[in-house]
Amino acid sequence: MALSFLKPLMFLLLVALFTTSMVRASDPDILSDFIAPANTNGGVDGSFFTYTGMRGVLFNQTEVFKVTKASMAEFPALNGQSVSFAVLQFPSGGVNPPHTHPRAAELLFLVEGTSLEVGFVDTTNKLYIQTLQLGDIFVFPKGLVHYQYNSDPKIPALAISAFGSASAGTVSVPSTVFATDIDSTILAKAFKTDVATIEKIKAGLASKP
Repeated sequence: MALSFLKPLMFLLLVALFTTSMVRASDPDILSDFIAPANTNGGVDGSFFTYTGMRGVLFNQTEVFKVTKASMAEFPALNGQSVSFAVLQFPSGGVNPPHTHPRAAELLFLVEGTSLEVGFVDTTNKLYIQTLQLGDIFVFPKGLVHYQYNSDPKIPALAISAFGSASAGTVSVPSTVFATDIDSTILAKAFKTDVATIEKIKAGLASKP
């Protein structure tokens, strides 16, 4: 009798734990209209809700790939709002290396350029690729490895990305794997190559700004 009572109770506990872990994986809901900085005692004005860090970005070309972010770190008013923003500038041949955003999906909108190649890999290691034209929108599912590449040899590209988190996070695959302190012998075994090759990759990443 006791066992028959405990089974549904254990099931409910497991469901509760699973639901809680899912909720924690996203931005928490807030119980106020917005979160003001601690040192203002709520005395904020319109300037608190304005971010000026994008001024000029849309008109300045760059010789290397560049990301300008408006996340909670740069724009504190986003705290609790579950949204953030980035402008991605691609010179001809520019690439945003494979990376992930662990806390949000990414919605990318191509506003300048002719052929931005995008792709992501799902959890079965299937690659999904598409070449975007001006005005196209592409979604990168939350947490999956993805990249962007401006394949046009002459025309730069510019894209705007929106994220469903005030702090989506970025994990760069090359930097995380090769620019940290993972032992070169371990990496050589993992990638089925030799230590000299791993060291060469590490040195190449270290030499780039």
